[in-house]
Amino acid sequence: MTLAEICLLAACLLPVFCAGIAKSRGLGKPRREGGFDNHNPREWLASLQGWQARAHAAQLNSFEALPLFIAGVLVAQHHHAVQHTVNALAAAFVALRIGFIWAYLVDRASLRSVLWTLGLACCVGLFFV
Repeated sequence: MTLAEICLLAACLLPVFCAGIAKSRGLGKPRREGGFDNHNPREWLASLQGWQARAHAAQLNSFEALPLFIAGVLVAQHHHAVQHTVNALAAAFVALRIGFIWAYLVDRASLRSVLWTLGLACCVGLFFV
């Protein structure tokens, strides 16, 4: 398994990580006390505020970023691109996404936009290596 393939798995798990953060304050509490509502999770998630709402937004954005990243890695490997370049771009994407999630959680909007743009550049770059 290549580093790029490991990065595919990591990128697929990032939204799950964000969901856990978003739900963390509501886990273990009864619904009537504001705890996570597994009967109506979308409505419960939509009612979040502050860092929890940002964690949920990071989850959604992480899902949105996945298709282009997955396609980029697969196209690069299909065309037998230099593996260390594919690995570097894939690892950079995952690192940038982790930074993006952190910037989302701590409400650093400008930094978050820069990290998002750099992550997008990694994905596009995978198509041209």
